[in-house]
Amino acid sequence: MAPTFKLQCHFILICLLALRGESRYLELREAVDHDPFPHLAGGASPKRELEGEPLYRRALRCVDMLSLQGQFTFTADRPQLHCATFFIAEPEEFITIHYDLVSIDCLRGDILQVFDGWILKGEKFPSSQDHPLPTTERYVDFCDSGLSRRSIRSSQNVAMIFFRVHEPGNGFTITVKTEPNLFPCNIISQTPNGRFTLVMPHQHRNCSFSIIYPVAIKISDLTLGHLNGLQLKKSSAGCGGIGDFVELLGGTGLDPSKMLLLADLCYPLRGPAQMKVGCDHTVLRMVSSGKHINRVTFEYRQLEPYELENPNGNSIQEFCLSTL
Repeated sequence: MAPTFKLQCHFILICLLALRGESRYLELREAVDHDPFPHLAGGASPKRELEGEPLYRRALRCVDMLSLQGQFTFTADRPQLHCATFFIAEPEEFITIHYDLVSIDCLRGDILQVFDGWILKGEKFPSSQDHPLPTTERYVDFCDSGLSRRSIRSSQNVAMIFFRVHEPGNGFTITVKTEPNLFPCNIISQTPNGRFTLVMPHQHRNCSFSIIYPVAIKISDLTLGHLNGLQLKKSSAGCGGIGDFVELLGGTGLDPSKMLLLADLCYPLRGPAQMKVGCDHTVLRMVSSGKHINRVTFEYRQLEPYELENPNGNSIQEFCLSTL
């Protein structure tokens, strides 16, 4: 099984546990866990549309995960009341969701709603602290806007739709495409291993890179503009009082603002900084004042089972291990 598809299955199992009981604005209520649907264990391996090739097409399931461009159709065969599709692109891409055809009954309580990011069990990615829009503006509700907003573009490499369809035979068709993002910010990694450089050029915003796996992470290069020509002495108070810094966070949920701070960096590196994080979810987060050009380069790999069973010293946090 391809690594990307393994990651999709991992995500789908998480997603299934979070959907039942979701309301029209899902950040207002906690979901109730329920058993995964058995038919979601299989599926076609994802493939990306190549230039000149026909558009990839397939049907959507009630709970689905997509990492490819194409045209996708959902048709209810019975009342489907708790459905969602999670979209993930490459780190350097935006996602555009275009409504081709919609046949739902809003007056009966049907829902078709795009969310800019991901939301699970009341937790959002990107967090409210890191997203450029307030939470209410991250939803685009078809039953409010109709086809006046036929195309919706995400602010990062992930997006999702929530939908509820009561009448069998009703549903919708969407086309999903991606476009380049020159300065990617707030990313969920498609793979458990990789290397990335996060750059923030004179923008006052926070950017997170999320890996939904226990990982070993190594920061090989850190450039913070406030360090140019200035050597700072490390303070016991950490980086909180400095406008530009990098945090390493760990936890079990989706929202970086609710994770535990494992380390922060705002001073020159004297060599690679590395750490093993045994959490379900690891996030590297850059906080930028907008006064400088900041850059951090890092690589990461999924921890092997033996590394989780036999942690070396205190490199793997005990609070994370207890939740695995």
